Amino acid sequence: MSDTEKNYTDPAPGTDEVQDTAGDQSLFYRVRFRANGQEFTMQTRMTGLLHGDVVMIRTEHGPEPARIVCRAPGSPDPTVPRLASLLGTRRATSEEKEKYERLADMEKEAFRFCVREIEKLALPMQLVQVERFFNGSKIIFYFTADSRVDFRELVKNLVQEFRTRVEMRQIGVRHETQLLGGLGACGRELCCSSFLKKFESVSIKMAKTQDLPLNPAKISGLCNRLLCCLTYEYDSYRAIKKEMPRIGKSISIDGHAYKVIRIMAIQGTVHAIDEAGEEVVLSEEQWRATEPVQHKVPDKGQAAEK
Repeated sequence: MSDTEKNYTDPAPGTDEVQDTAGDQSLFYRVRFRANGQEFTMQTRMTGLLHGDVVMIRTEHGPEPARIVCRAPGSPDPTVPRLASLLGTRRATSEEKEKYERLADMEKEAFRFCVREIEKLALPMQLVQVERFFNGSKIIFYFTADSRVDFRELVKNLVQEFRTRVEMRQIGVRHETQLLGGLGACGRELCCSSFLKKFESVSIKMAKTQDLPLNPAKISGLCNRLLCCLTYEYDSYRAIKKEMPRIGKSISIDGHAYKVIRIMAIQGTVHAIDEAGEEVVLSEEQWRATEPVQHKVPDKGQAAEK
């Protein structure tokens, strides 16, 4: 779900219902639809919500229950509206809470049944996760495969078993890791399974710009693709390095020529060596005061005489 700006009015008297009209007293919470699912930001007029409370969220296919994780901060600037992904409409009833608690078991049951059918039909696909709509109108089966799969017979069997709409959705390895979740090399929950809404393009150039080791084992995630976090500081590194002398360039310090061999973007320092091989470390104030060495171009007439 993409983040969209939402404004709401006060709930009707005696209810927790909110409406899509102007308002400035909304609260923000982090919520999850599933125990190990991705977190989203919810905006609501409901007060007194605590960790673990179940609320109903407005979605395109109807209300869906979600569990409160924690409070989320509002906008630090009252003139700038706070963005939220979801709208919380009301607290879940006791019946809805009971049904929500059973939903995970129903999805596990659908997962096991689908795996058995895949094995019976010998289909070249790997089931990853099953998502069942709260109102029972649809079940989505997420799977991976090396190529396109003819799953028409499988869908027929699934529809006969669950008596609802069935959608088979093929995903890539990055989305598979997002659904399954896990811990990254940093020791934190994976970015893709906690807060990332979409995958940005990641290139090896980003690792080079940030002076990271080009060892695939160190710059790849659980999905065996380049780490998503390589994009976080790339623009900052690129902006800083744009103002610094480039590696291999010659600079003049007090009339002596030095060659730049290393730049430390975060520290703001430049390492250079002179003709004798002596290395110096220049602070930002020092390297900004240097001048590029102008190499003399031989005169065409002199070159012809030689």
